[in-house]
Amino acid sequence: MQASILTDIPDDFPPELVDKKNPLNNIDNQFWVLQAGGWIGYTGLVFLAIIHPQLAQADFSLSKQLSNLLIEVLSGFTLTTIQWVMIKRIVHLPLRLTLFVSFFTAAILGIMLNVIKLASYKHIVFGQVWYQEFNLLEFGGWLLFSVATMYVFTAIFFIMLYNGRLRAEHEMLLRAQTSAKEAQLQMLRYQLNPHFMFNTLNAISTLIYKNENDKANEMLDRLCSFFRFSLSQKNEKENVLSDELDICSLYLSIEKVRFGERLIVEYDVDAVAANSLVPSFLLQPLIENAIKYGIESRKEAGSIIIKARKVKEQLHLSVYNQGGEKQTKNTEGLGIGLSNTRARLKNLYNKQCDLLISTLEDNATRVDIHMPYMRRK
Repeated sequence: MQASILTDIPDDFPPELVDKKNPLNNIDNQFWVLQAGGWIGYTGLVFLAIIHPQLAQADFSLSKQLSNLLIEVLSGFTLTTIQWVMIKRIVHLPLRLTLFVSFFTAAILGIMLNVIKLASYKHIVFGQVWYQEFNLLEFGGWLLFSVATMYVFTAIFFIMLYNGRLRAEHEMLLRAQTSAKEAQLQMLRYQLNPHFMFNTLNAISTLIYKNENDKANEMLDRLCSFFRFSLSQKNEKENVLSDELDICSLYLSIEKVRFGERLIVEYDVDAVAANSLVPSFLLQPLIENAIKYGIESRKEAGSIIIKARKVKEQLHLSVYNQGGEKQTKNTEGLGIGLSNTRARLKNLYNKQCDLLISTLEDNATRVDIHMPYMRRK
């Protein structure tokens, strides 16, 4: 598709630079503002520096001078518009080549502008042909000003377009990084589902093996409810903490079938913390670890305590579990759930969060998460 000189945008020009919602961010709108302002300024400069000092002369014709100035400005306006379109076409080329072509073209257009100015001036003001009484010194003086004018416009055009190109590339890089981060987060989340599925199906298989079919059927029903809820949240990167606690309750109801009275769950969550945004499925793998490395290895009943508090501008979460007789210490064998949680927090909040694991008395373990407190807008 050919781009018209005045309105169209080249096919290879970055769409990021054409902002239809905010006209001031549209690179073409900036060009037209610059063109209008630049040539209005040029008109004022020529009038004050050249025309105004001659007003007192007896043979001076203001109408002829203004007519000549109008043709000069319209010619310059047209030539700088051509230069703008040309630079837009080549701004994606290597920097040195773009600079060379831009300023070489500016010199050619400057010569053309100079010829038009000289011809118009001689024809309108003196009624002569442009080459009549040709004076090389006069032509050179005019040429210097004409080429300098084109160079100034070219330099401004180049800075605008090249800066726009760099900004577009930077925005594309940021989008690529964001997409990569989201893909990584999604991959980590997909790892959790098979991990949880394997553990739960293994537990159901054990119940069936022990001929505890009613418990196995109840556990399967609750597993279906858990995955229905999970699928309804599949596109959410973050959830309100209260919704996450609902997911945990579903998960714990599944484990409750397995452990019965051996599993005791306590919640200590204040209302302000419950409204905070947290990564989806943040707590479930931590609770899964608490059961696997704490409750499962105990003969007597064991507690899991989930706490949440807002402390200044941070959300403090903790999952505490009583330990078993032969619990491994600290982070040994805490599995894919904890490592994925740490990776997801790092991807979402960078260095604004902490995940700490503490071994307490009687082999009890507490996982603490400190992260920014945010609410849904």
